[in-house]
Amino acid sequence: MLNVYGIKNCNSMKKAFDLLNELGLAYDFHDYKKQGIDAATVKTWLDQIGADVVLNKKGTTWRKLTEAEQDTALASEQGLIDALTTHHSLIKRPVIATPNGFIVGFNEDAIRALKA
Repeated sequence: MLNVYGIKNCNSMKKAFDLLNELGLAYDFHDYKKQGIDAATVKTWLDQIGADVVLNKKGTTWRKLTEAEQDTALASEQGLIDALTTHHSLIKRPVIATPNGFIVGFNEDAIRALKA
């Protein structure tokens, strides 16, 4: 069973859901806009995937942060965890937890490889 994390109404999420359903892959969905995301999960992602992959600096949420908020988020792991758990849209979407690791962002080839 896959665990898919994201925000339901995001375009990348819609593409991921469509592809997962097309492939018949079972998944649980965690909508962190509604359910939040805990610091322990975010820390696991940062440890296993890396901040450069998890943090979405291209989105409007990052740009709307003040320079001081951005600096605080980048200054330490705890600062980044606090930013990601407070501003969920800073997390790239989707994050798919698979038995072999994580897929972050919509990656059609990686998702299709799960069926193999």
